Amino acid sequence: MDNLISIPLLIFLPMFLSFFVLSPLFTSNETTIRRFVKTFCSIHFLYSILALVLYSPAKSYISQIHFFGLDWIQALGIKFVFEIDSIRLILIILTSFIFFLASLASKRVIRKNHKIYYSMFLLLMSAILGIFSANDMFVFFLFWELELIPAYFLIGGDYGKEYNDNAKKSAIKFVLFTFLGSMFMLLGILLLHFYNYTTTGILSATFNDIFTASLPVGMQLFISIMFLIGFGVKLPIIPLHTWLPDAHTNAPTPISMVLAGVLLKTGAYGIFRFNYEMLPEAFKIIAPILAILALINIIYTAFVAYAQTDIKRIVAYSSISNMGLILLGLCAYNQLGVSASVFHMVAHGLVTCGLFMICGIVYQRFKTRNINELTGIASVMPRLFAFALLIVLASIGVPLFAPFISEILTIMSAFFSELSLVLKFCSVFALPLLILSSCYMLKFLHLSFYGEQKSGLENIDDISTHEFLILISIVVGLILFGIFPNGILGVI
Repeated sequence: MDNLISIPLLIFLPMFLSFFVLSPLFTSNETTIRRFVKTFCSIHFLYSILALVLYSPAKSYISQIHFFGLDWIQALGIKFVFEIDSIRLILIILTSFIFFLASLASKRVIRKNHKIYYSMFLLLMSAILGIFSANDMFVFFLFWELELIPAYFLIGGDYGKEYNDNAKKSAIKFVLFTFLGSMFMLLGILLLHFYNYTTTGILSATFNDIFTASLPVGMQLFISIMFLIGFGVKLPIIPLHTWLPDAHTNAPTPISMVLAGVLLKTGAYGIFRFNYEMLPEAFKIIAPILAILALINIIYTAFVAYAQTDIKRIVAYSSISNMGLILLGLCAYNQLGVSASVFHMVAHGLVTCGLFMICGIVYQRFKTRNINELTGIASVMPRLFAFALLIVLASIGVPLFAPFISEILTIMSAFFSELSLVLKFCSVFALPLLILSSCYMLKFLHLSFYGEQKSGLENIDDISTHEFLILISIVVGLILFGIFPNGILGVI
């Protein structure tokens, strides 16, 4: 792997191509731009798969970038260093795959401003990959903030058919929520960096050099809460979630796929990397409270999702509910819980990517996302209905699909947790509450696809070839990991 796979190439090549696409040196022809980005995303995905094939769990893969032979900010012990381990590698592959599918989905959605859209698309890809692979707290924060720039333009930009006047408001809301949360996170990073130096004498911000055993529990708790606020916005944890439904509703379909498929996972990954690994004593104390918040995420958003009439908002609220399940797995504080959480990140990423793709196709054909105005889609778009049925069944945890595995593992990890009886309580209540997901998802399927066909819809086209490729890829992934879960669990 050392000879064939370059970690900086995985991370920074999308950023370099982002600037290249935006520059006057690159053509303004929309077809050429789209095909160039689509081809690159497919090659990047294959490159990440090669990294998995060559990966050896017995060895850490670390890459550091020096500046004129020096560390990035040597006086403060800050290094531009990256690492790939099993969890990082899974999330990198998931990111690469979701961006590849989103590049395919952009074909019919993006009708203007192609250069800025695809440039920001690649920059966002680079930022998320940097978040997952950074091995220094300040480098992690750098990519965390960098992600705001392309996300703002992608959510709030006018790229054609799906644009509405609320898009810019949603983009600003997303940036403000994330930026304010980042300030708490930065305070936590500074405190952790300072106290690590004063207690150990090691001037370094690298994750592997942070030792908190001698740090007072009270200070650990304070720093841990700072991190939880920052990551809780992105996860999101109620009540820090209000930006998400608006961003999903007003963003173009491919960006909704990226937001739900991988961007939300950066919050869960941050909690794992900072709270779970670096502040374990504080996390053990906070975990029961977090488990209750995770249960609230599952319950509250399920009822809110059922009350929605916009099919995109239904899927958006379902994402918040599922992120509560990921948080519950981490709160179990055992190996099974970590495995379940990472597995559900992949399963949920595939499901929401598919659901948002279906929402986008429906809006393109019928010019509405109001569930009360949609009926009889199955009779005019049978192929779309078949995929919608499979993905909805996967989303509610039917056996033989990947979410079934992750949901069962999460409940088991919480039930067998040795931290607190609160975890057992949450696991017992979470299992029947997962049935709530079937209520709003089956409502979405029933009202949209069943019923009598409306007049004037006889000439509606079924899914195109590229839409078929996206949906079949998602369904194959959901079934493959549902039948062979060791494809992910074995790596973890």
